[in-house]
Amino acid sequence: MKKYMLHLNTRRCIACFGCMVHCKVNKSLPVGPFLCDISCTPLKMIGGVPKTEITFSACRHCEEPLCVPVCPTDAMVKREDGIVYIDQEKCIGCMACKTACPWDIPVKNPDDGKAVKCDLCMDRIDAGLKPACVAKCTTHALQLVTLETV
Repeated sequence: MKKYMLHLNTRRCIACFGCMVHCKVNKSLPVGPFLCDISCTPLKMIGGVPKTEITFSACRHCEEPLCVPVCPTDAMVKREDGIVYIDQEKCIGCMACKTACPWDIPVKNPDDGKAVKCDLCMDRIDAGLKPACVAKCTTHALQLVTLETV
């Protein structure tokens, strides 16, 4: 069985935030919280050159996701291929998923009050395409990695 995950090569990333913008455009999400987070933190000057640390946080699509069993409406679903997503028609916005997530990943959509999170653009994956964030990464720093599991 395939398992998908996002990988960021921090040596290639220029922290342009294009991945985050294209994610929001692809999902028609309003201004507000992002479904993943890239941050660029200045660390120190080394030889007169500023060095930074780039970190990336997105849903890990856990093997045993804690967010799935706590959802009172079964809106949080894990697919056969490991992608964890939110069925928006069932979500009531209680945010139990966010409370259960060790990484605090789901966010509330300010337009409808429902929980949203990265679903790896599963509609695009099903169509043989890359997630929007990966497809639009100008430096090819963000990749969709496919792992074969037994």
